[in-house]
Amino acid sequence: MTTQPPIAPEPSQPRSLLIKPASGDCNLHCTYCFYHDRPSDPYKQQTRRRMSPEVLDTLIQQGMALERRHATFGWQGGEPTLAGLDFFQRVVELQKKYGTSGQAVSNGMQTNGLLLDPDWARFLREYHFLVGISLDGPARYHDHYRTFLNGSPTQERVMQVCRMLRQYRVEFNILAVVNRLTANHGAEIYDYFVSQGFDFLQFIPCVEIDPATGELTDFAVSPEQFGDFLCAVFDRWYNGGNPQTSIRDFEAILAVYLGQPAPLCCYQEHCGSYVVVEYNGDLYPCDFLVREDLYLGNLMETSLEEVFASAALKRFAEAKADPRPECQACAWLPYCHQGCPRFVHAIGHRQHYLCRAYQRFFAHSHSAFIALRDRLQQRTNPSLQAEPAAATSAAVAPAGAATQRSVGRNDRCPCGSGKKYKQCCGRRGA
Repeated sequence: MTTQPPIAPEPSQPRSLLIKPASGDCNLHCTYCFYHDRPSDPYKQQTRRRMSPEVLDTLIQQGMALERRHATFGWQGGEPTLAGLDFFQRVVELQKKYGTSGQAVSNGMQTNGLLLDPDWARFLREYHFLVGISLDGPARYHDHYRTFLNGSPTQERVMQVCRMLRQYRVEFNILAVVNRLTANHGAEIYDYFVSQGFDFLQFIPCVEIDPATGELTDFAVSPEQFGDFLCAVFDRWYNGGNPQTSIRDFEAILAVYLGQPAPLCCYQEHCGSYVVVEYNGDLYPCDFLVREDLYLGNLMETSLEEVFASAALKRFAEAKADPRPECQACAWLPYCHQGCPRFVHAIGHRQHYLCRAYQRFFAHSHSAFIALRDRLQQRTNPSLQAEPAAATSAAVAPAGAATQRSVGRNDRCPCGSGKKYKQCCGRRGA
């Protein structure tokens, strides 16, 4: 029997902001950064990009009015700390000024961490900023691509910053880029993070096009590599059914198995839950798709409320669900919802570039997610009788795939490798 998680109705999405106070400016020169030589960057001719006091005031006033119960601001770049500590102190002052009684506010910041010092740490702790630190693993992997402008390594300094943040009790997590080098060392990198006491992790695939050739860069991860990476890290995370760390993507997928909407946009049916705010107030629907043809307006002329209600954002949001034949026939559609559109549009493929990676991963992890779901449901309601988890080699078709038969050990693997299932995704721990 194939166990099918219920599909919950999709609630209205809370609206949030991803803000780039210094645009794509950065104090590093990471080889794989998608801001390098980006022809579609509307701001590539600007030499120094910083958000003005006027734009900031308007942004916070409108942002606090978007969600009266809980306003959410994400600060990103480039490198957002280039805006300076004074800038973020002003952010908090304005949030207090424009907030209403009982309104909560959340601030998150993604940073390379290199400019953080004790003054920053005290501020981040006092106002409960959640900080994401970019770290790709041990120095031999991190320093291969993530360097200062002069080419010198950065990993040791990042680790010093992490120790300082702990000292000041600043909440932070780790964001690691999975590239052509690190993708071959998933288990090792996971073990390294755990050994350093990093319990909140996120992994994002590096898939970039060389603007000069139109071909994938030599640091871009391949679908086969990324699939293997996800499987290797998942097996470490699963830990025999007792995960000890938080990995954002895995928990988002587990939410779907529990009948809840995925909290990550890449696994949702539609885009459009947030808007990108550039340093000058320009608005776009996605951080990876800041380009002139997707321009939504400027908040100094068109309010955030109007932009979130606009036909342009609605068209962008709904385009993700435009059916692609290969996806409609896939057993894993209810879990990935055709994946992040940037891996279709930006890479120039009609098929999602990482499709094979996710097919391999879902086939590999399905029975384990079923077991975790059953365990969590029993904890919530002990009277529930958990259905037995499907054996990995017996039934891997999820909800929405009732017309597809179960995959046998000698059948061709659904990930598209051409191998038998038992020799591919059916190998637990492969």
